[in-house]
Amino acid sequence: MNVLFIGDIVGSVGRKALRENLPSLKSKYNPHVIIVNGENAASGRGITPAIAREFFDWGVHGITMGNHTWDNKEIFDFIDDEPRIIRPANFPPGTPGRGHTVVKGGGKELAIVNLQGRTFLPAIDDPFRAADEIVDELRKKHKHILVDFHAEATSEKIAMGWHLDGRASIVVGTHTHVQSNDDTILPQGTAYQTDAGMVGPYEGVLGMQKEAVLQKFQTQLPVRFQVDMGKWHFHAISVELNDNDGKARKIQKIRLKEDEWRMD
Repeated sequence: MNVLFIGDIVGSVGRKALRENLPSLKSKYNPHVIIVNGENAASGRGITPAIAREFFDWGVHGITMGNHTWDNKEIFDFIDDEPRIIRPANFPPGTPGRGHTVVKGGGKELAIVNLQGRTFLPAIDDPFRAADEIVDELRKKHKHILVDFHAEATSEKIAMGWHLDGRASIVVGTHTHVQSNDDTILPQGTAYQTDAGMVGPYEGVLGMQKEAVLQKFQTQLPVRFQVDMGKWHFHAISVELNDNDGKARKIQKIRLKEDEWRMD
């Protein structure tokens, strides 16, 4: 089974990059299932029904979210009714939406789980306990499980990778918008990367206009960040999984830049 996981889509530039690159990525990696993180897809803040439908129309099978899940209020109107979108499972009980789901593509099934870290992010339920409960239950029926751990601290993400080694097929981090260089297969067969990176404008700061970010750092005054425009960069991972036991055979970083093709 081949899985393509695409890092945080940021604004209209990120959506443009996704649309332009999916055909060639499908041809090169032949993914059965494509998952994207969409929590910054709508002007850098949340997602809308129209954007989600675009992603699905382009061939995306599932969308994960994060700490910006609720930034666009339209999500409350559709998240309960769209099983292909998941928000962090360790939000408190009673929160709209779901924290895990199963998607199908190319005759294969992939269970996907979304979790959010607690270090340097708002208070939330324990992601490690939530991971235990959900992943162990999913393993009763599903061999292929992907966990998107949306977290700030590198240490918290690495800890989650070790925590789920041999239980999840893939543990990949999102949120920092910077692709890490630690893609690996852990000893018990879990494909791991601390952060998949982002898809969006590369001349700003993590996708935001650099002038506003600089003003914030230099003055500490309130500043409204806006998504930058211009050329894009694109980050993702491709993972090959064993059909018999769900363990990873291969993980590969994908790094693309507008007008320039770069890949490990």
